[in-house]
Amino acid sequence: MQTAVILAGGKGTRLATVRKDIPKPMMPVLDKPLLQYQIELLAEHRFNKVWLIVGHLHEQIQEYFGDGSRFGIDIQYYIEGRPLGTVGGVKALEAHLTEPFLVLYGDVMMNMDLEKLVLFHQKKGADATLVVHPNDHPYDSDLLDVDGQDRVTAFYPKPHPEGLRYRNLVNAAAYVFNPSVLTKLEAGVKADFGKDIFPWLYKELKVYAYNTPEYLKDMGTPDRLSKVEEAISSGKVAQRNLKNPQRCVFLDRDGVINVDTDLIHRAEDFELYPYAGESIRKINKMGFLAVVVTNQSVLARGMCSVADLDEIHKKMETELGHQGAFVEAIYYCPHHPHGGFPEEVPELKIDCHCRKPKPGMLLDAAQRFNIDLSQSYLVGDSPRDIEAGQNAGVTTIRVKTGHGLKPSGATPDHHVKDLAAAVALIESLEQ
Repeated sequence: MQTAVILAGGKGTRLATVRKDIPKPMMPVLDKPLLQYQIELLAEHRFNKVWLIVGHLHEQIQEYFGDGSRFGIDIQYYIEGRPLGTVGGVKALEAHLTEPFLVLYGDVMMNMDLEKLVLFHQKKGADATLVVHPNDHPYDSDLLDVDGQDRVTAFYPKPHPEGLRYRNLVNAAAYVFNPSVLTKLEAGVKADFGKDIFPWLYKELKVYAYNTPEYLKDMGTPDRLSKVEEAISSGKVAQRNLKNPQRCVFLDRDGVINVDTDLIHRAEDFELYPYAGESIRKINKMGFLAVVVTNQSVLARGMCSVADLDEIHKKMETELGHQGAFVEAIYYCPHHPHGGFPEEVPELKIDCHCRKPKPGMLLDAAQRFNIDLSQSYLVGDSPRDIEAGQNAGVTTIRVKTGHGLKPSGATPDHHVKDLAAAVALIESLEQ
């Protein structure tokens, strides 16, 4: 992939208290225009052409970036005569976009391994790939849902329907499009991808979601600008690029995050521990990935369907989101090796690689997110959890909730009261 389009026509109305004499993408971030970070990221990933869709005070952008030669990339400009949202300018470039291309928003600070994104798009055979991530305020964000193959199955622009249970998959405003997407757009009409296009596009084309923990943040307000500068200065922005090894706290589910009432198979029976949200929020703030790894033999036993389990996990993510917490991914093992259950599902009665105490779920997550297992932790309540963590080479912490007081031959590195205590321990070990 060689071409990118950046939507750089924003006025930056909410940033006017900081600077109102420059277009939004030119807002200085640690003395460098925000747009320059994106241009340099594209050049680093060997993109050779960028179309900048500009409008408000576009002369400043053109004067600063010119033809792009000093950045090692060919920059072309499309000047919008009147604002047409996020869609109009992209549609206007249809004749120039004859191969798959990347779309970025000029007010988003981002640092991604774009090669991973492009490879995902190609492997899925997607018409469109939307970059998504969890955040700490999903209740007021554009959300979507996916199937087990990451194909988008629903889109929920804000405001959401009352009582919606959702996956914490937030539209992060970065897309890979094939030219087939452009044929679905109407020329000369003001529209927004998130509000007007994606809610129906997934029904007509193959639209996939690329879920990443990498740093993408809209910096459209003074407060967000300050947070972005702090994140850059601290190294957080660069470190979250998946080219760099990540640290992770793996979390068992039942008995660690929620009350274990034994073989939970209905969302109505799922109850978060009162300290779970705050504990996971602290994991998020410490810079660790939070990944759930859970045996769910309720599927093999025929006690619930995949859709039922998804509802349980949506309830968990929704309730965590209301507490400002999130997990990057949920891995579950649907298998059970033993037979004899009345409604069991034969194809799930296998000796798999993922059922704890085997480390398969941890290893799969490590490959996906480039996790350094030697710098990571597992928090679990059962001997199986501890053995899985040991088999994966992470530091193991056993909690006394759930099955945490049952005798075990597996000795954890640490034994603590509950998830809150486990997080406090990790904080102390990392100091």
